[in-house]
Amino acid sequence: MLDARRLLLDSFDAAVAAADPLRVLGAALPDADEIARLPRTRVVGAGKAAASMAMALERHWPETARLDGLVVTRYGHGMPCRRIEVVEAGHPVPDEAGARAAQRMLERAGALETDDLLVALFSGGGSSLLSLPVREVPIGDLKAVTRALLASGAPIQDINVVRKHLSRVQGGRLAQATRSRVLVRIISDVAGDDPSSIASGPCSPDPSRYEDAIAVLGRWRVDAPASVRAHLERGARGEFPETPKPGDAAFERVDSRVVATAHASLEAAAEVFAGSGVRPVILGDTITGEARDVAQVIGAIAREIDRYGTPFARPVALLSGGECTVTIRGNGTGGRCSEFLLALALELREVSEAWAIAADTDGIDGAGENAGALLAPDTLSRAQAMDIDARARLDDNDAGGFFGALDDLVVTGPTRTNVNDYRAVLLLPPSRTEVRT
Repeated sequence: MLDARRLLLDSFDAAVAAADPLRVLGAALPDADEIARLPRTRVVGAGKAAASMAMALERHWPETARLDGLVVTRYGHGMPCRRIEVVEAGHPVPDEAGARAAQRMLERAGALETDDLLVALFSGGGSSLLSLPVREVPIGDLKAVTRALLASGAPIQDINVVRKHLSRVQGGRLAQATRSRVLVRIISDVAGDDPSSIASGPCSPDPSRYEDAIAVLGRWRVDAPASVRAHLERGARGEFPETPKPGDAAFERVDSRVVATAHASLEAAAEVFAGSGVRPVILGDTITGEARDVAQVIGAIAREIDRYGTPFARPVALLSGGECTVTIRGNGTGGRCSEFLLALALELREVSEAWAIAADTDGIDGAGENAGALLAPDTLSRAQAMDIDARARLDDNDAGGFFGALDDLVVTGPTRTNVNDYRAVLLLPPSRTEVRT
């Protein structure tokens, strides 16, 4: 008999493993002969996967080759590297530790010669971890505008437009700071895998402008500190230089490659379902929007399958990736994956044999200690028996508390990678004793 819960967890494990830097990074690095010709290699990096990417590079690099570096990752996500220093800092809100690390990276990159190599390792989470604000904006004001943007429901691409124009490192400025060649290797956590959006693109040309950052604040009704608004407005008037754009000479020295993506992780999960006799259907790796709205759309597809057997027959697994957003209106706990899943539970309350998982591949759903949660056919009935009102919990943004009370949270600890959210809705054939009306 198929163990649906175990199958969902195994599929998530496969998705995470497909993005493990220790498995995927080595093939994208120079070979031993090329490394031997380098006078010096210096590593910088930022993101939830930065420490594991640094360890993967260390394992690939010959002991005889000159290598040093510094990467910054989220608190609790470090790893014991020997030649590359690992610093831990604040995420999703930046802090002074991240700012100090970014300053040191900028200085180290600037000290390299033209024959040296700068290896830049970026992954999701790098935008807050690599936050070195412009001199006109105190770190406290950068924290405040980051909190406001995160609470506004703005998509990550919009948030990063603002970050780039408040940063001395992001938006291509790190590439501008060095004379050396730059090898950029990226683990993508954004829809479309655009390098300029991952970690806010420290080594990528930035197509956005100061005016765009001001527009983001207005569109999402963000009340930014006075220093932030003043800097952006002065930049829009031409008083500060723009971030480097496509065609800038700095990027002629940059070799950039994405080595792990959400779609590759979905493909790995699909193999797990196929191996168990379940048809996997990848809906896409760029499904974004409010978590509740995404649940409504995917729920509608599941109801069509349940009622009419189209467009897919059971057993089927609907797989999707991409970062949802949550507009915070309540006081509960729980991230975007848990909120998606609770909204989905309400959408599927009349659908038989519906199971699901939604979890962040970095192991952390929002500010909680869980990666996400599991949904079973009896989730709502168990909650009702415990006098837990699912709709009220959703309205209070308390999906984490809802699934925690049912002991249905998915807890992995830090995975040290990040290719964004993983979602799977598993529809099994109805039991033979069930009567359909």
